[in-house]
Amino acid sequence: MANSAAIGIFDSGIGGLSVARAIRELLPNESLIYVADSGHAPYGEKADDYIYQRMLHITRHLTAAGVKAIVVACNTATTAAIAKLRAQYPLPIIGVEPGVKPAVLASKSGVVGVLATPRTLLTPAFATLAQRYANQAKVILQPCPQLVPLIEALDFSGNKMQALLQSYIQPLLAQGADTLVLGCTHYNFVADLIAGIAGPDVSIIRTEMAVARELQRRLAEAGLINTDLITPDLINKGTAKAAAIFYTSGNTDIFNTQLQCLWGSADLRVTDCKTLL
Repeated sequence: MANSAAIGIFDSGIGGLSVARAIRELLPNESLIYVADSGHAPYGEKADDYIYQRMLHITRHLTAAGVKAIVVACNTATTAAIAKLRAQYPLPIIGVEPGVKPAVLASKSGVVGVLATPRTLLTPAFATLAQRYANQAKVILQPCPQLVPLIEALDFSGNKMQALLQSYIQPLLAQGADTLVLGCTHYNFVADLIAGIAGPDVSIIRTEMAVARELQRRLAEAGLINTDLITPDLINKGTAKAAAIFYTSGNTDIFNTQLQCLWGSADLRVTDCKTLL
């Protein structure tokens, strides 16, 4: 496989763009192919088998495009079925999971709050993760069923967003949580709002850069790092050779608006792949 092959990244929507941005920052030489499965979102309301079938479908699309690695930039998809996906495909497949371990290590009160989609919190994989640290800290789970649609709508600072975050965060603080885990990649886009509500004494645990570093490690291990010289400055100027191509199974106009807000780079190209996905 050529070192110049792209990295495939997918999510149920735009949340995985936070992971893609971290990958772009850490690995500016790498071309990216991003798939937002917005036509089948949100995954948090779907059964595990449905999510797995979507993961298979998208992975077939990405492997047909010749990607050298895949990042499942969705906590729900990772906890629902990444093990089954890895059993099907030999290339590096990197997932994301809520950062419970670093949260437990960071907590001084011994109380950790996890903000995530209801589906993520119900999966056996997450139950195993939480149980692993049950003797070290009290882990409180907070389902956030209405948060992803607001983020997808780019409603970051309205009264509804503020009220919703208050309703999710305050019960955790009332129980003594001094560390909050963002258990959905979408939530990275409202991390500052969450931090503002939680206050300066509460740590916010995000995992997108940890995912990028794990991808870097896996690529290096397999000898797949692209060594062509491309700098972040070139990318910002839109003159980098490393491409960023974006697909959506939803409405292309909406996705374009989301990209301009959350990616905003001159090196992007959007493809409507509803007929493929």
